[in-house]
Amino acid sequence: MEQVWYTATAWIGLALLASLISIRIGISVALVEIFLGFVAGNLATHLGSAIFQPNAWINFLAGFGSVVLTFLAGAEIEPETFRKQLIPSLTIGTVAFFSPFLGCAAYAYYIAGWNPQAAWIAGIALSTTSMAVVYAVMVETGLNETELGKLILAACFVNDLGTVLALGLIFANYDYWLVIFVVVTAVVLVFMPAICRRVFAWWGGRVSEPEIKFIFLVLCGLGALSVTARSEAVLPAYIFGIVVAGLFMHNRIIMLRMRSIVFALLTPFFFLKAGTLVSLPALIAGFGLLLALFWSKMVTKVAAVWPTCRLLRMPSRESNYTTCMMSTGLTFGSISALYGLNYGYVTQAQYSLLVAAVIGSAVIPTLIGQIWFYPTQVGPLDQESLGYLESTEHFLHMPEE
Repeated sequence: MEQVWYTATAWIGLALLASLISIRIGISVALVEIFLGFVAGNLATHLGSAIFQPNAWINFLAGFGSVVLTFLAGAEIEPETFRKQLIPSLTIGTVAFFSPFLGCAAYAYYIAGWNPQAAWIAGIALSTTSMAVVYAVMVETGLNETELGKLILAACFVNDLGTVLALGLIFANYDYWLVIFVVVTAVVLVFMPAICRRVFAWWGGRVSEPEIKFIFLVLCGLGALSVTARSEAVLPAYIFGIVVAGLFMHNRIIMLRMRSIVFALLTPFFFLKAGTLVSLPALIAGFGLLLALFWSKMVTKVAAVWPTCRLLRMPSRESNYTTCMMSTGLTFGSISALYGLNYGYVTQAQYSLLVAAVIGSAVIPTLIGQIWFYPTQVGPLDQESLGYLESTEHFLHMPEE
C-alpha cells in the first residue's frame, strides 16, 4: 500500500510539472505529458525502478480517462453545426482516412515486407486522427467554441469512424457476442438522449453530481460489453457522446464539471502512460523504419487533406492548421496497434515502432500547427460548401500565463 502512494505522488507530480511547463511555453499540456512520460519511463527503466511503469490501477485510470475524453469529444460535435458543415467534414474526414490507410498499408506490405495482417494493422493505426489531442488543444485554446474548431472536430469524427469500421470489418470476430454488443449498444444509444434528459431534470444540480455518475455508469457498462465482444471501450463512448451532444449544448455546466474531472485527474495518466510505452532502445534499433512509417503517414495525410481544404476555399493559414490537426494520432492509433499485438497480428517490435510513430504524429504536427499556423481569424470560407460561418470572429492565441 505504501508503494501505491509513492507511485501516485510521482505520477501526479509529473502531471503538475507538465501543467507548469505548458503554461510557461504555451503549448498543449497533452504534448508535454507525453514527452515527460517518455523521459520518466526510460529513465526509470535505466535505473531499475518500476515507479513509472504502468500498473493495474494506472492502466485503469488511463483507460477510463481515454473513454471519458472520447465521450466529451463526441459531445462537442454540435448536431446543427455538423449538419451545416456536412459536406466539408465528410469530405475532409474521408480523404484523411483513406489516403494514409491505403498508403501506409501498402508501404508496410510492399516495402517493409510485413505480412498482410500486420500491414493492415499499420494502415489502420496510422490512418487515425487523435481526438484526445485535438480535443484537448481545442478546449485549451478556445477553438472548440469557433466554427473552425467545430469543423475540425467533426472531420476528426468522420476520420476515426472510418478507422473503427476498418478495424471491425477486417478483424472482427463474427460470433454471438459481437451481435449482442451491436444490438445492445444500438438500443441503448437510441433511448439514451431521452433517458439523460430525464436524469438531468430529476437529479441535476446536486452536490453529489448524480447525473455525471450516471454518464460514467453508462460508459463503464458499454465499455465492459465492448471488451467482452473483443472490441474497445472507446468506440461506444464516442458514439454515445455524439447522440447526447444536443443535450449537452443546453447543459454546459455539466460539460465543464466533467472537463474538470477529466483534465485534472484522468487524462494526465493517459498521456503520461502513452509516453512511457515508448522504448528508447527500440527506437534506436528501428529508427530508419520508424521514420519511414511516420513520414508515410505525414505525406499521405498532407497530400489528401491540404488540397481538399483549399478546394473547399479555406484560407491558406486555416488550411495549414487543419491539415496539421488532421495529421495527429494517438488514442485510436495506439488502440489499433495494441489490438494487433494482443491478437498476434503484429510482433512486439512492430508494435513498438507503430506506437512510436503514432505518438510522434501526436506531437510533431500539433507543435507545427500551434507554433506556425495557429489561426488569428477565420477567413472567408466558401459559403455554398461550408454554410454560413461567422467568419469575422477572432480566435484567441495560446495563453502565456
